[in-house]
Amino acid sequence: MSKTEENVIHKAVVEKTIKRRYHIYFWLIYFLFNVIRWGSYFNDYWYSFKSNMVEFPLHLVIVYFNIYYLIPNYLLKKKYISYVAFLLFSLGIHYVVRSGLNYWLITENIWPEAQGENEPFGLNHIIAVVLGELYVLALTFSIKISVDFIMERNKNQQLTELQYKTELEYLKAQIQPHFFFNTLNNLYALTMQKSSKASEVVVKLSEFMQYIIYDASKRKVPLIQEIQYIDNYIELENIRYGNQLKTEINIVGCIDDVLVTPLLFLPFVENAFKHGFKDRGEMSLSVSFEVDNEALIFIAENSYDKEASSRSKNGIGIKNVERRLQLLYNKNYKLKISNDNDIYKITLKIPTI
Repeated sequence: MSKTEENVIHKAVVEKTIKRRYHIYFWLIYFLFNVIRWGSYFNDYWYSFKSNMVEFPLHLVIVYFNIYYLIPNYLLKKKYISYVAFLLFSLGIHYVVRSGLNYWLITENIWPEAQGENEPFGLNHIIAVVLGELYVLALTFSIKISVDFIMERNKNQQLTELQYKTELEYLKAQIQPHFFFNTLNNLYALTMQKSSKASEVVVKLSEFMQYIIYDASKRKVPLIQEIQYIDNYIELENIRYGNQLKTEINIVGCIDDVLVTPLLFLPFVENAFKHGFKDRGEMSLSVSFEVDNEALIFIAENSYDKEASSRSKNGIGIKNVERRLQLLYNKNYKLKISNDNDIYKITLKIPTI
């Protein structure tokens, strides 16, 4: 048994994680089963009911003593000799009390299923009672550990999902200030130039804020809405650079019903502007979205300038998106980044379902 499994079992034994009503249901079913079983065996249901009324409280005492005291304090702490000693002592007390109560309250024939009359405290009877009680102890412990292990596993799965969700939200939160920072830099440059385009940037920036506040907080958004957001970003860059940019957005296939995670593609576009301007101040950017066979293929292709790339600060964009892809799709996505002949190309394929 691994250390993790041992910790889970120890925690499950110590904590009363099973609701009380399920304990009641179990013992009622167990009691009725025993009454019917032995009543049918002896053809005396009244005797079976009386004997089980005597034995049933004793089952409860030794079962819960074993589960909530002996096992966590001795067995799971590897104090095996102490555990066996205390368990045998408990079984001995249980046998004496059970046999005595049956003998004095129910019948002097304390072992009616055996042949002939049997005296109490005989070796065979002791063995039979102890084995029967060990069966009850093993059954109840197995049920509790199985139920608690499943509950602990489900709890761990929920915690893992919450951790992933929290990390995704954190990654998304990292992206938003990053884009605003770049846009404000653009706005600052235009105001320094006293350009009339500054007012257009303010309008576009307000649209950005609206998208971030009301739409990007959603788990999924329509692909067409994300494309419009990318188009707004490109327009902002067009305002800043004017005729120096050559951009296009292509859509292939029907995208009406396609939903995507917000802000998943924009970092690639932002990365293109950061690394794509050549010394002569020109840049080309082509973005395409293709829906085919329950998959969405995103391609961003732009001119690449090594010097511009070396001058740029290391951003969080691409690494951020790669981590989000891992969390969202595990291994069910394909991301390829290439740089050939001063052309930087990103190809991303994700499922649409």
